[in-house]
Amino acid sequence: MRFTFLGTSAGVPTRQRNVTALALAIDDSRDWYLVDCGEGTQQQLLHTRYSSARLRAIFITHVHGDHCYGLPGLIASANMSGRKDPLTICAPDGIEQFVRAVIEHTDLSRLRYPIHFLRSDAPDFRYSDARIEVSATALSHRVPCFSYRLEERPRVTVDPDKLTALQVPRGPLWGELQAGRSIALDDGRRIEPDDVRHPAWPARSVIVAGDNDQPELLIGDMARSDLMIHEATFTEDVLAQVGPQYMHSTAAMVAKAASTAGLRHLALTHFSQRYRASETAGEHCVDDLRREAAEHFNGALLMANDFACYELQRDKSLKHITD
Repeated sequence: MRFTFLGTSAGVPTRQRNVTALALAIDDSRDWYLVDCGEGTQQQLLHTRYSSARLRAIFITHVHGDHCYGLPGLIASANMSGRKDPLTICAPDGIEQFVRAVIEHTDLSRLRYPIHFLRSDAPDFRYSDARIEVSATALSHRVPCFSYRLEERPRVTVDPDKLTALQVPRGPLWGELQAGRSIALDDGRRIEPDDVRHPAWPARSVIVAGDNDQPELLIGDMARSDLMIHEATFTEDVLAQVGPQYMHSTAAMVAKAASTAGLRHLALTHFSQRYRASETAGEHCVDDLRREAAEHFNGALLMANDFACYELQRDKSLKHITD
């Protein structure tokens, strides 16, 4: 699974960071998914391999503008580029109304492709296609906000040893089972695909969280996931100064929860604009967040940067790559 950070700033953009958005794909596929869509996301995409024509679905965590104001522009650009395929937008209440209002009151009323909305705040929310399955978990923020757990659906293959043990003749019958169809043998036995098929590799899973001041809400999801991408807007000392009213996490809070869950890989993002890239650029820097998290988390820790691309490989290791 490959993910590319399109925006890593909290609230407002900076000279180095745009507001929140993340592209995710299965390995090197040109088909991809978008989690959050802050203002300027379509401009960020121009520096990546991903096009609006191959976008399969969008997942919005909550209605705050730094996570959704880029939607109208992206939808309009896809329309002008000739997109015809349907687009699914999964989001809590408010996002559909926002998008439909833009469509109604601008030239987007002549949209050339259908948009399907799925309410991620519905108790039975699930998104599924041939590549991934997605569920949502409610978080703690000033408005209803959600994380998304994206799990791939690995290619399924037949097991030659099982087929040989069952005395299934090599040839077309193997192909039928590989395609998911049951077969009948000459001796009357019936073989079901599930009897002889298995995933070609263990499924990989990633949690992408929205804004949240209680990362412990995700411990259950973390315990069955390989990587979590979570906001770390403040360090503990800055949170003490600004107060809890913004309902964001510190690096320490996220790191402690990830450690409790036994998470292997943790990526921190959504940094307050007060945290600069260099220690000489101001009072606070991103390394403050890194150091605070590292005090509580011993797994693989990465600090997000715009356009940084990583691949969660099939052996569950994490690799920094050039997209």
